Amino acid sequence: MALTTITDRQAGVAELRRPAAPAHIIEVEGVRRTYTSGNIRVEALRGVSLNVPRGEIVAIMGPSGCGKTTLLNCVSGLDRVDGGTVRIDGTDLATLNDKQRTSYRAHNMGFIFQTYNLLPVLTALENVELPLIVSGVGSSAARKRALEALDRVGIADRAKNMPAQLSGGQRQRVTIARALVNDPAIVWADEPTGALDSTTADDIMHLIETLNREQGQTFVIVTHDVGVGRRCHRLVHMSDGVIVGEDRN
Repeated sequence: MALTTITDRQAGVAELRRPAAPAHIIEVEGVRRTYTSGNIRVEALRGVSLNVPRGEIVAIMGPSGCGKTTLLNCVSGLDRVDGGTVRIDGTDLATLNDKQRTSYRAHNMGFIFQTYNLLPVLTALENVELPLIVSGVGSSAARKRALEALDRVGIADRAKNMPAQLSGGQRQRVTIARALVNDPAIVWADEPTGALDSTTADDIMHLIETLNREQGQTFVIVTHDVGVGRRCHRLVHMSDGVIVGEDRN
């Protein structure tokens, strides 16, 4: 009995010492990014700070050239920053080298783009399983998980179709399935409905809302569409490389 009590007490101490996950899955502090072309110097981001709680759908909105996509690229680790700090789930991206950052993205993040970025010579299923294969998942397991991801977005019946045989909405569903196949904590979306008609865009946003509710993923969406922004939990407004305000829905 005494041994059990000590073991239980030790387990309890270990549990207490385990570091808690940060409340904000995305923490951005004073991020700056400057581009230089010849004699022209453009301050794309001028000291941006932003926190995103777990499970939030946040929209980043603003006029063209205000820094929305640059912010997404910098915070997701696709682009470097010139100053400031980006922490994703407690990990400071600046502490990772290029290879580590690529691996971190592959295992913890998903990406959705307006242009789909599907490989035209691969089927829908092969496009979805590609990130798994690259990450070292065996072909049998990758095929199973890719089929499950396509089923989750309601397009499993199109698994053998090539991208050219799919509608815009179907291609975006394949893109979303690919983004979700690794069960990422964060999904980054750059104008995910920009190339779609209003009805299809509504379907895609409904899908994102459902996935967020059922799977708990955090979504960061860059958009010009006010209708899309209104369906997110929070709207962050940008202008000239800075955040100028936000609204909650």
